[in-house]
Amino acid sequence: MDLMSLPGISMAVVDKGEVAWSRVMGAANGKTGRPVAANATFEAASMSKPIFAYVVMKLVDEKLLDLDRPLTQYCRPDWLADDPSIDLVTVRDALRHSTGLPNWRRRPTEKIKPAFKPGSRFGYSGEGYFWLQLAVEKVTGQGLDTVMRTRLFEPAGLKQSTYAWNEEQDRWAVDGSKGPGEQEGEVPFQFDREMGNLLLAVAAKWGKPFATWTYEDVSRAAPEVQALIRESGRWPKDITEAAADAFRLPTNVVPNAAASLRTTPPEYAKLMTLMMPRVRRASWEISESSRREMLTPQIQGKPGNPILSRGLGWELEQQPSSEPVFRHGGANGGIFMTFGAGDAWGRIHLRQGVPGGDRTGFCGLMTTDSSPSDTWRRGRGCAFRSVCRLEHRCNRRL
Repeated sequence: MDLMSLPGISMAVVDKGEVAWSRVMGAANGKTGRPVAANATFEAASMSKPIFAYVVMKLVDEKLLDLDRPLTQYCRPDWLADDPSIDLVTVRDALRHSTGLPNWRRRPTEKIKPAFKPGSRFGYSGEGYFWLQLAVEKVTGQGLDTVMRTRLFEPAGLKQSTYAWNEEQDRWAVDGSKGPGEQEGEVPFQFDREMGNLLLAVAAKWGKPFATWTYEDVSRAAPEVQALIRESGRWPKDITEAAADAFRLPTNVVPNAAASLRTTPPEYAKLMTLMMPRVRRASWEISESSRREMLTPQIQGKPGNPILSRGLGWELEQQPSSEPVFRHGGANGGIFMTFGAGDAWGRIHLRQGVPGGDRTGFCGLMTTDSSPSDTWRRGRGCAFRSVCRLEHRCNRRL
């Protein structure tokens, strides 16, 4: 932990389809030394995506979504450019990162369009997942966290997992801190915690529980959020001076299907066991055909590398001498790092760490000798310069 500048870490291992081992170590806050509790929650970062993809496949089973139907037939956000290729983007493209859209928009006024023909190749995109989130909210008539809670977390018995924010999260969530470098060990401004608490205040004023909110609600709350930030006097200057539209950007939105899941490694490990084959499945689980579809190579992950491909939600790795592995990693703002990997026969390792540095996160499910570093990707750009300098926002949504 000292070598990697990790003030705190949480891990879980699955064997033969069951969570066999978990452990927490170190501090949940590198400055105060508050210890990591057994039920401490971490930002899953981009490991939010495969779990969202699982529920999308449940909606496919329910005939509410069609993998090969254009997303514009469900909804068309106003930040999409007037370009015919937009109509080619499907649900499948969003899940396998072949939309051609950028990872994230940098400015509220920016109009985006595919950089290549949708479905023709891989291009990592949080925007694609966020667009799919809006489609899910449209077909279900519910907010993202409600959809995830009722269709997955509650049936699976997971009490600490959420894409939103609540008082329990405020109590148990760890704080990310900086990694190796001049600011090593510094605990920077915790954007998601502070934003979550502001949104809870607005939700209480409205009399509408935050866990039920849609993106429409978050967008409507933007002017009130802006006013509360300016009244508090505690936020970085550039955020304080930002226009209300900045709080409608997906990178600054909670809940966010691509990046805002908070959970514990044991709970995430249990979610990963749902990708294992077994004779009987509960009625709330996805069908066997949908499970296989998620773990079937859909598109080559990296040019010239036949080992890596993209399934639906998961990155897939097939070494010549080993069983296929499904995996995902994540990094939020340079202060949370996560990684998980497993094979379809039931071996999974999960890591989340709090950098005392640069690694607050999941201890992902890992069963291979391959390094998780190639799945930890950097984001590009954000609306707030001071937070970019802190590496907290523009690198956070991966």
